Amino acid sequence: MSITQPQNPPAKPKRLDRERSTSAARPPSSRTATTRSATPSIATSDTSAPSALNLNKQNASGSRLNLTPLQTPASVETITSQTIAERGQHNVTDAVTQNAVGFTASPSPGNGGLSFSTRGFTGSNSVMTLYDGTRLYVGAGTVTFPFDTWSADRIEVMRGPASVLYGEGAIGGIINVIPKKPVTTPYNDAEMSLDTNTTRRIAVDSGGPINPNVSYRVNAIGNMSNGWVDRDETSNVAISAAVRVQAAENLAFTLSNDYGNRSPSRYFGTPLINGAIDDALRFKNYNVLDSAIRYQDNWTQFKTEWDATDGIKVQNTLYYLTSRRHWRDVESYTWNPTTQLINRTNYIEIFHDQSQVGNRMDATFRGHLLGLANEFVAGFDVNRVDFTHTNNSPYGGASSVSPFAGDMGSFAATTTPTTPGYNAIVNQYALFAEDRLSLTDQLSVVSGVRFDRPDVDRTDYRTPANNFDISLSGTSWRTGVVYTPISDLAFYGQYATAVDPVTNLISLSATQKTFQLATGKQSEVGVKQSFWGGRGEWTLAGYEIVKNNLLVPDPNNPAGLALQVGQQSSRGIEASIGLALDGGWRVDANLAVLRARYDNFSQVVGGKLVSYAGNVPLNVPQQVSNVWLTWDFAPDWSVYGGVQIVGQTYSDNANTQLRPGYTVVNGGLRWKPDAQTTVALRIYNLFDTVYATSSPYAGQWLLGMPRTAEVSINVKF
Repeated sequence: MSITQPQNPPAKPKRLDRERSTSAARPPSSRTATTRSATPSIATSDTSAPSALNLNKQNASGSRLNLTPLQTPASVETITSQTIAERGQHNVTDAVTQNAVGFTASPSPGNGGLSFSTRGFTGSNSVMTLYDGTRLYVGAGTVTFPFDTWSADRIEVMRGPASVLYGEGAIGGIINVIPKKPVTTPYNDAEMSLDTNTTRRIAVDSGGPINPNVSYRVNAIGNMSNGWVDRDETSNVAISAAVRVQAAENLAFTLSNDYGNRSPSRYFGTPLINGAIDDALRFKNYNVLDSAIRYQDNWTQFKTEWDATDGIKVQNTLYYLTSRRHWRDVESYTWNPTTQLINRTNYIEIFHDQSQVGNRMDATFRGHLLGLANEFVAGFDVNRVDFTHTNNSPYGGASSVSPFAGDMGSFAATTTPTTPGYNAIVNQYALFAEDRLSLTDQLSVVSGVRFDRPDVDRTDYRTPANNFDISLSGTSWRTGVVYTPISDLAFYGQYATAVDPVTNLISLSATQKTFQLATGKQSEVGVKQSFWGGRGEWTLAGYEIVKNNLLVPDPNNPAGLALQVGQQSSRGIEASIGLALDGGWRVDANLAVLRARYDNFSQVVGGKLVSYAGNVPLNVPQQVSNVWLTWDFAPDWSVYGGVQIVGQTYSDNANTQLRPGYTVVNGGLRWKPDAQTTVALRIYNLFDTVYATSSPYAGQWLLGMPRTAEVSINVKF
């Protein structure tokens, strides 16, 4: 029993087709150089495959050559919309952390809920989020789109450095949400759901041909909820629309627009009492009565795909992205054992006004080099970011409230009014290239290089002396080999470098203007296999990453300036397996075990220089695993369960604030009364585990959702 996506009709001859056959693991050099069809660019996922690992399906995020995971010397995964829908994962965070190997999240209202950790590195500086291959530059540590999975055809992830593909800020990995594309056959889909938190959700999806050369896709999702803590009403709307024009046999244009409008949770966490969560406070919200958070994001893209000739393909993406964000909250809560009250501080109001315009172009050549099959892509990426940060810094204000009283007061104006703080304009260009050379039918070499040149121009509206204009540069590269001794079994090894900013580029301060990009390097080896005719797949990888040029205080400088000499490292092993067994059973499981450490890192605490060498970095669990079991126990009926296990983490560099690990169980029952209808009952956090996903402030944990039941109905027509 599955929720399927529309399948395109057989390809017609003499039409452009960006997604070529990937049914076999043979190298692309053995296929026809260019196939043209009426199929739209990157059609919806093939849901007929029994395996969740998708080792034989093209993954556009691990390589610009559209290789399959078996052909890529890196750890890449594809999470299909079918998997996401069947497991009831409505948001990007759940879809990634409950399915992908080794990903966890540290979401909070302050970072937009999209802060991830993998391979020992955490946050938007080191784990990049993309939408359809385009990144929105991170302003003040916040990314707010994409957030809902309804519009996603699939989510692709890559673990390990990705700067060679997407630029600075991806030493840990990337998450790429690929939206649904126009289709050439009529398709309509609608879904409604209701849960025990009174979350009302309605979604629609429609696509098909307008005429023989024009197709479309429109989908929308909206939900409202009373939340699971006091006074936490939320609402979210996301609308995605795209039109594809087949202008000629070898030329296609796609215009798309994606819009998100969110009023997310205003719950910033629960204060600890004697170092633990008091059950009586689990559902309390200590934010003020008139708190407000709102995110508005809009992405417009115009894509051109041109098969210039057999073996030569040119692609261009012109894009314009905007984000408008607003916070008005009291965010920090501390238990006062003397007064038996909750002390509240950090009355914060912030506005983000961010826009980004850019263009990415590349050309792919498929042919032969010195008689050997070769694929080569080269291109450039240019963009301009304009970011204005308005705030009431320095953040003051203080109040005390009863842990149990309902009157939480209102937002009190502090001595500092909310005014523009600074504006940053970042102009950046990048050049990149990638090559795949097939030395034999079993052995190939994949290499890539990228050069980034950002220029940051910051205007400080309050302290003009802090204005600056600097230029940075970074070169990333990787090379790897893939050996396939038999069909569908691949051994690989890779060496890669990466660059990260010392903080988000568009948020650089005057004290950080002299620092260069931090650098990293990774060594990785692994093996991947698809067997039983695709009914079974498994992967195993081992890696080591070292990141240099972290900031540490200069002990000889009385002004407390920093030196860029710190180092952080991680090493680990990751494994995954997917099996479609007889009797309607299937199992998917993964495990990541790592050792992450600060090798050279210190900070000034209480006027003294304290070394944290040997400590575990913030928000990095060192054991993460997921297990999913599904059983089609009768015609049109299936039951499933999933277990997410996350190890303990630290909330401070000194490793004195420990957040316990947790195990969360989700499950559900699905019934298909007819071929077009699916009814589902889902239970999230089945055993009502009390667990913390992040710690926005010391002594304050942001708790995960309690046990929640949901019923949904999906109809295709």
